[in-house]
Amino acid sequence: MRSDPRMRTPLSAALSENENILRSVYADCSDAVFRRFAVGGQTSALLLYIEGLTNVEEIDRCVLAPLMLQTDQPPSGPPDQLANRQIPVSGTKPVADIAGVVEEVSIGNPVLLIDGQTGGMAFSLPKWEKRNLEEPKAEPTIRGSREGFLETLGDNMALIRRRIRSPRLKMRSMEIGRYSMTRVAVAYIDGLADPKLVDEVMRRLQKIDIDGILESGYVEELIEDHPWSPFPQVMSTERPDTAAAGLLEGRVAMLVDGTPFALVVPASLFTVLQSAEDYYQRFWISTAIRWLRYFFFVISLLLPSAYVAILTYHQEMLPTTLLLSVAISREEVPFPALVEALLMEITFEALREAGVRLPKQVGTAVSIVGALVIGEAAVSAGLVSAPMVMVVSLTGIASFTIPRYHAGFAFRLLRFPIILLAGTLGLLGIMLGIIAIVVHMCTIRSFGVPYLTPLSPARGSMLKDVLVRAPWWMLNTRPQPVGQLNPHRQSDNQRPGPDTGGEQR
Repeated sequence: MRSDPRMRTPLSAALSENENILRSVYADCSDAVFRRFAVGGQTSALLLYIEGLTNVEEIDRCVLAPLMLQTDQPPSGPPDQLANRQIPVSGTKPVADIAGVVEEVSIGNPVLLIDGQTGGMAFSLPKWEKRNLEEPKAEPTIRGSREGFLETLGDNMALIRRRIRSPRLKMRSMEIGRYSMTRVAVAYIDGLADPKLVDEVMRRLQKIDIDGILESGYVEELIEDHPWSPFPQVMSTERPDTAAAGLLEGRVAMLVDGTPFALVVPASLFTVLQSAEDYYQRFWISTAIRWLRYFFFVISLLLPSAYVAILTYHQEMLPTTLLLSVAISREEVPFPALVEALLMEITFEALREAGVRLPKQVGTAVSIVGALVIGEAAVSAGLVSAPMVMVVSLTGIASFTIPRYHAGFAFRLLRFPIILLAGTLGLLGIMLGIIAIVVHMCTIRSFGVPYLTPLSPARGSMLKDVLVRAPWWMLNTRPQPVGQLNPHRQSDNQRPGPDTGGEQR
């Protein structure tokens, strides 16, 4: 925006000159309101705001009425002194150039300009429609907070402030986008987050030069370390408690105006496979569910390819009774197992995508009924076998156990090349695919942190929150290397139990 020569023009003492420049900037903008009036009936003034973004009732009550009814001497000091004396608005900000006026007006703050005075004054009186606070739909939990982020940046910042009330919680704001001028807030806890990490996040955000930012996904793609990797290197969440938990571990969060999803960095494979509810219920239950999630994560990635490889090259691995049953079910199927698997997987993904895109009232019915009807019809027509329908169904159910949709989608895509390797090389192809994926994950980083940490490089003390979910009284240290600046997050000897200081009865 500041590349426009008009934007760099400082505000003049001549009100008419400022008005002419601003009218040229907002030419053909029917929602831009230029309200001319006289302060105390003597000095000309101009109030500029955008209709629909500004609280017009508060403008009339708090700005226009006090100034127009002023009966003392005409204003002689700077606008901020006038605002402090006459205008009952707590949030005020001076502006010195045309760009400052445009920035404030664009976020719903009216700007006051007075003839004979250089500079202006912006008042915090925005007003726009927003939805009510609701439970996050993409990350539901049985036990935990029912609050989710909204599309307004100020509300999202307040949701985090409610959970972390320390003044050490810092939030730096900036604007990204030549035309959208989207506000982005970088949140971190001073003393927990590594200053190098904070500086790196700020550097990558300031490097972005794009027409507009309409969703946090724009920012995610423009700041990640390895853009060609299918794995998410930035964790996105619409839960304020998840973002706050990341901040308490020493991570950095990014809030983008206009989207209910926050970005948390650095991320790893295990952070995207963990759910917020893992830390809200008893650790035995959380550990069992976490192992179940890991198991079905492997099933969602390898089950179809293992089925294709065994039927194509390694039939001896199946018991005779099971092999005969599968052979009978495949008697009338005209396709090899590879084509059959690809056909069913593509159909299942299409039905899942249709269920997401259709209206909510019919989306669930279409996805479930469509899968049942098409699967039954395909088996009856002899196009696919019943075991293949079961394999694809189990794979789809397993993929739903991954708590974050963007992570699950990456593994759903990797399923197809592994199926092709299994259909051409058998179990050897599956092993080659697994090795390629593991090697790739070992080479990528998220803001300098290895993606497989704490498995690679190995950090044995950190496995108590990866392989299991240790009880809270054992989680004395923050995850490394993220929390290395302040590794201790609680006192020792937190294990609960009866008081043994006196005689037990």
